[in-house]
Amino acid sequence: MKKNETTAVSKKDLLPKIARIMKLTIAFLLIACLQVSARGFSQDRITLKMNEAEIKKVLFAIEKKTNYRFLFSENALKKKPRVTIDAVDAPVTDLLDKILANTGVSYKILASKLVVLKEGMTATEIESQDLRVSGKVTSSTGEPLAGVSIAVKGSRTGTTTDAAGNFSLTVPDDATLVISSVGFETIEVAVAGKSSLSITLQQSARKIDEVVVIGYGQASKRDLTGSITKISGRDIADKPNVNPVASLQGKVAGLSVVNSGTPGQEPDIRIRGTNSLSSAGVKPLYLVDGIFNDNISFLNPNDIESIEILKDPSSLAIFGVRGANGVIAITTKKAKTGQVNINFNTTFGSKKLVDKIDMVNAAEFKMLFEEEQDNLGITGTDRFDFTPWTGNTDWVDAMTQTGTMSMTNFSVSTATDKNKFYLGLGYTDEEGIVQHERLRKMSLNLSDEVKVTKGIKLGFTLNTFRQRNPYGNARGLLFQARRALPVTPVYNDAAGAYYNLAIQSSQMINPAMELNDNWDKELNYENRSVASVYADISFLKNLNWRSTFYADMSVVDGRSYRPIDSLYDPIGGTTFIHNSYNRTEVSQSTQRWNKFQQDHILTFKKSYGDHGLTLTSGFTTYYNEYRGLFGSIKQSLTGLPIPNDKRFWYLDNGFGDKSTRVASSGQWEKATVSGLFRALYNFKGKYLLNGSFRRDWSSAWRQDYGNQGDNFYSVGAAWEVSKEGFFQNQNVFDYLKVKASFGVLGVQNTYGFDYPAYPSLATNSTAVFGTIIVPVYTETYLADRNLHWEKVHGKEIGIEFDMLKRKLHGEIVYYHKKTVDLLALISAGAGLQTLTNIGDMRNRGLELSASYTHEVKKDFTVTVSGNMTTFDNKFLNSPFTSNPDEQYPNRTVAGNPIGYFYGYVVEGVYQSYADKLASPTMNLGNSYGPGDLKYKDLNGDGVVNTDDRTMIGNPTPDFIYGGNVTVKYKGLDLSVDMQGVYGGEIYRYWGSSELPYTKFNYPKFKLNRWHGAGTSNWDPILGDDHSTNRLPSSYGIEDGSYFRIRNFQIGYNFNADMLARMHIKSLRAFFNIQNLKTWKRNSGYSPEFGGSPTSFGIDTGNDPIPMIISGGINVNF
Repeated sequence: MKKNETTAVSKKDLLPKIARIMKLTIAFLLIACLQVSARGFSQDRITLKMNEAEIKKVLFAIEKKTNYRFLFSENALKKKPRVTIDAVDAPVTDLLDKILANTGVSYKILASKLVVLKEGMTATEIESQDLRVSGKVTSSTGEPLAGVSIAVKGSRTGTTTDAAGNFSLTVPDDATLVISSVGFETIEVAVAGKSSLSITLQQSARKIDEVVVIGYGQASKRDLTGSITKISGRDIADKPNVNPVASLQGKVAGLSVVNSGTPGQEPDIRIRGTNSLSSAGVKPLYLVDGIFNDNISFLNPNDIESIEILKDPSSLAIFGVRGANGVIAITTKKAKTGQVNINFNTTFGSKKLVDKIDMVNAAEFKMLFEEEQDNLGITGTDRFDFTPWTGNTDWVDAMTQTGTMSMTNFSVSTATDKNKFYLGLGYTDEEGIVQHERLRKMSLNLSDEVKVTKGIKLGFTLNTFRQRNPYGNARGLLFQARRALPVTPVYNDAAGAYYNLAIQSSQMINPAMELNDNWDKELNYENRSVASVYADISFLKNLNWRSTFYADMSVVDGRSYRPIDSLYDPIGGTTFIHNSYNRTEVSQSTQRWNKFQQDHILTFKKSYGDHGLTLTSGFTTYYNEYRGLFGSIKQSLTGLPIPNDKRFWYLDNGFGDKSTRVASSGQWEKATVSGLFRALYNFKGKYLLNGSFRRDWSSAWRQDYGNQGDNFYSVGAAWEVSKEGFFQNQNVFDYLKVKASFGVLGVQNTYGFDYPAYPSLATNSTAVFGTIIVPVYTETYLADRNLHWEKVHGKEIGIEFDMLKRKLHGEIVYYHKKTVDLLALISAGAGLQTLTNIGDMRNRGLELSASYTHEVKKDFTVTVSGNMTTFDNKFLNSPFTSNPDEQYPNRTVAGNPIGYFYGYVVEGVYQSYADKLASPTMNLGNSYGPGDLKYKDLNGDGVVNTDDRTMIGNPTPDFIYGGNVTVKYKGLDLSVDMQGVYGGEIYRYWGSSELPYTKFNYPKFKLNRWHGAGTSNWDPILGDDHSTNRLPSSYGIEDGSYFRIRNFQIGYNFNADMLARMHIKSLRAFFNIQNLKTWKRNSGYSPEFGGSPTSFGIDTGNDPIPMIISGGINVNF
């Protein structure tokens, strides 16, 4: 209770501090805006001195010093003599008369001090040729575009469109307007005497012009100094993945995705390597329409407009303590102005197990086990009798299935200039490859935005879903199926019971019984709603204020029932009740997560001639809480069983024995308050400077230690070289940009503790007072009073380029990240541990990406793209050490990669006693002889002991890569996605160090075991007493490299003219195969194995990735 009170005080005291800082920030921003906006009163007189200057440059100088604007054709001033000016407080008209004398060029001053210059005309004639043009600019979807630049070609005269896309401008009747906007193709429109124009802009296909999410706003990728990759929602909507992040595998440089075959399960995601020692310190931040999240399970992939992956310091510092691991920003679909659209799409498919691991059959098992008994010296009646065990069971086949999946979505959107409404509904029904593994999910996406006035918009968004989660133990039972012996049959029809397991009955239960008798006795429902309301106010032309309030509330309700179950024993021909299933039991749980966030963001955006400036300032808060209740109850030993009826699957069911009732709870709450500032500046669109700063105050740390707040910041610069004059004479690059950034980013890692600065209490000690023994409450660890967030010092340098007439676009980036002040538990002596910030970690590498599009002929294009990322991880100076155990070889120690594999190096197998005597002595506490693994004496001291262990592998790959080939011909398209890994090792736990002295089925490669001199020099002799062979060693190391055809898709878009007669806008049919083929070098189901930061890359003989064959249609009305 004391901890909660202290935390509450901490949060309350933070608010006044932030309020004061926010007031100062807003005041500073407003003053800066007013200062840079001020142009003074109109001036008709000027002081100017220029020598031998072009007339055009003199006019530009006058524009900078006065309110006059000039409209002219550059051709009219070409080859005119240079002029020398030395004017002091002279009338502007006198200056114009002087510089234009004897040039044949006249001028006329119009309203608002617009000066029109014409060659070969009098002032009267100029006025008669002047024209007031108005118009509207929209996107290809009919949506009005605000902030579009309307410039008169050859001059600096121009304007921008308002919020409704409208503009008005005085121009010569023969002027040409240059229309440009971020993310759209620039076009030129001839006025040709027209006073009203309707202009449509097409979205730019060039990656450099993409509009991307940057945190608290959007910007053109061209104007940024960092690395952001944008993926269209179209690229993931038709892929058979419930979790949209799974579809990103192989598509983004720097993004590592390790998928799971469990329906709906979140992949293991890391961006640019591993930054921390704790799992909470490696996950990226998810940003969904502005709200912070740690997962996006609530999203329907069909409702996603785009996904941006933010990787560099200049993009991430604005997210403060949540930024170091990268950000995956999702923008959901909204209505498009001027359109009413109804969409229906559905996908149906099947999934099956591929690359099944090879295990021996019953005959092979009997042969190997008989040999093992011989090796162990077991004779006579002590040998196992196979007579009653007549099975030949492939347990993996017995537990798996060809699953089906379907995803159906319906959406309707409508929008006018005043209102935008979107409604999306989705239903997913997906089976796994394990029998009875099934996910069912219903989702709703709703948004509405109302334009109250020209500058005020109000709106809300809502994403909500309800799903029944798959049976939680399905994958665990598939793991057990790999272990089960093939001589055991699955089920005895005559007895009406599942078989007890041969040899293994004391270690495990028949996995088929556990699956088939329990899958429908677990009810696990998740309900989640993520919503926001906002007000968006534009004022004083260049300022925008946006206040948004977010809420994310989820509830997971679980109930389960354990029945009484019997097994059949073929030895006695009888059935018996298993000890683990001799009493009915009910478990019940409720877990709630509530997250509340508010953002108040002020943005100033303005262009000053060659200068562009965007300033953003904000105040945000984030509150997160968890509440969990858990309980269970069993039937009485003498009472009736709890009924197998869902109505009774509660703790108070009237049948349970209250003395067996067990209850527990979990709870925590956390809060963060933040102030932020960002500046984006460009000069002439080619010199770019980005800077950001954020300060986060957190309730995770103690207020009385004075370290609740931390600063995070970044600076980035870029140079668009291709805009330089000297670059125009080359024909290799169409676009070239050099960029670099540096920043200090935060890692929100509490090392798994709810309140790291407040150690919990344990009662594992006692004190004696005379004859009285009392419990002693001690802290579970010591907390360093200087605890604070881990920080990442990140930097990158890179280039972006276009070549071959912009057909080829590429990016090359070098990144370097150093995590400092890693949070870790280290020894404090006397059996105590201290939680402290100590040690560093480094990640560095190279990212390469490129795409090439070639139009073979009309309606026939080919696009080829690819990416590659290298990784170099090292855990630097720190006393922290994570050592391997007898089964898992992961180790973390300073000077090596995090989680590397540590063990013995196998040189071969002892072929004879002579071979043993001629080799260094093995002093590992076990007897050894012919047939056992021979370990290398690394230090050359003649003895093999624990000092001879070394790095035997690194689960972090050398590099990952991905690619795509897309061919489009008229309405037909074919696309192939590929991805792979090179250089990482896998440790095969099964068949090597798995549970010594326990009998499991043999892997197929054990048929190649040593069973006499010369029979094998790699796979050792069989026998549980040969425990030396089960030590973690290079015997279990396998190559983790692989190449996969991730997706193969063929689609057809039906002819629009034909569809129009049926009142259909578009219709697409497609066929897709996911995980078509994987070329790999390891023995397991898959070469992909995630895990924690310090323990990953372990193949436990589980986690298969299925092949999914699907097809569907997408139709718009």
